[in-house]
Amino acid sequence: MEVHVGLKAVRGRSRPRVGLVLGAGGVLGAAWMTGALPALQERLPCPLGEVDLLIGTSAGSVLAAALRCGISIDEMTAHQRGEAVGPLGESAVDRLTGGPWPPAPQLRLGSARLMLAMLLTPHRVHPSVLASAWLPQGRGNHAALRDMVHALHCHSFALPASGEPPSDWVRRETWIVAVDYDSGRRAVFGRPGAPPARLADAVVASCSIPGWYEPAVIGGRRYVDGGVRSPTSLGMMARAGVDEVFVLAPMASVVADRPRMPHERLERQLRALITMTMLREVRALRAAGIGVTVLTPGPEDLAVMGVNLMDPRRRRLVFDTSMVTSAAALGPAGSAREAVA
Repeated sequence: MEVHVGLKAVRGRSRPRVGLVLGAGGVLGAAWMTGALPALQERLPCPLGEVDLLIGTSAGSVLAAALRCGISIDEMTAHQRGEAVGPLGESAVDRLTGGPWPPAPQLRLGSARLMLAMLLTPHRVHPSVLASAWLPQGRGNHAALRDMVHALHCHSFALPASGEPPSDWVRRETWIVAVDYDSGRRAVFGRPGAPPARLADAVVASCSIPGWYEPAVIGGRRYVDGGVRSPTSLGMMARAGVDEVFVLAPMASVVADRPRMPHERLERQLRALITMTMLREVRALRAAGIGVTVLTPGPEDLAVMGVNLMDPRRRRLVFDTSMVTSAAALGPAGSAREAVA
């Protein structure tokens, strides 16, 4: 399902400035977004990897890094199908996360400083970030993901995988979103003024789910999954100087189903809250004159995704379903239908 405002003609430019938002959603969210990329490309006035600003959060940060490192849509879809194509060929998707369930966590809480902040200044830290501080510290390790992103980054600069890419990341503006696990503030790696970080380290930080993975340490500070603060970080586009924004949001659902199982109904309630917040941001962007297209999983997608977005056993089915449902939702270029936000 989508929320669409047509591309605007911008005086003095050959095309509008385009932003792309790739949201959080775990292994299955990444599969769903990858399945949507071919249809989304038909809607854009430029190649996906050449949008003017790309914001990636958690699973979306992995796809953002791949696109900015020159990985084609065909290579990304082949990777989801398990085919050894291009520089992604040696990185098995199912091995990047370590399985559908986290290892036993450590016997200590995630962030004592955030818990103290809840007591002293409870209104200064986002509630979901505060809640994450009470989770036990995870033991999961993102070494395989770090190695994959580093290899892609080296590939983009024609370097061997053992090389060290330039510190300027990629050739177009890219923001990778994480959360500082001690202050609770959002960290946007790649944005001017952000803490310096290698691309691979920033992606690992953005994907470090509290309670599942150990926090990523960059410059002596600990960072966790950016989805703890916001599954899309869409609101950051308001002052980014873009004319049109495209959003893939695996954790929201503009049109949801009505499952019977209690755990599925609970998951849909969480999706409803995420969707409500996201649509408020959509309305704010539209009020500012920014065109917005949002694509979220629909009933057919939700039926195959289940409630555990980290379960790699469903990945191929989610990807194949998204290839069909996303193309149907977006429609042929120039004819997408509008949904009420």
